[in-house]
Amino acid sequence: MLSLRPNCECCGKSLPPAATDAVRRVMLALRPNCECCDKDLPPDSVEAMICTYECTFCSDCVSTKLKGVCPNCGGNLERRPIRPAARLLKDPASTERVFKPSGCTTPT
Repeated sequence: MLSLRPNCECCGKSLPPAATDAVRRVMLALRPNCECCDKDLPPDSVEAMICTYECTFCSDCVSTKLKGVCPNCGGNLERRPIRPAARLLKDPASTERVFKPSGCTTPT
């Protein structure tokens, strides 16, 4: 039987009926730097940390300056997943740098 429901491009599983092409294509931007110190964080960096809004910081700033808390939203920071190199060809990482050294303290 032919399925008209869209499939996940990564694993091929059917997406929920409400999924559209716009929703299917949403992915992490993989920002290229730490917002605090401007350290380069390439797509394969194990040092990149993000919050749920994808604010991006290096692990050094997260542990020493931010104490694991995003200064923008107050949420926790977790290790950013690595997009496989083959997927970067189709869905490249962002080149837009965000640098806010004055905002690199935990929110009160």
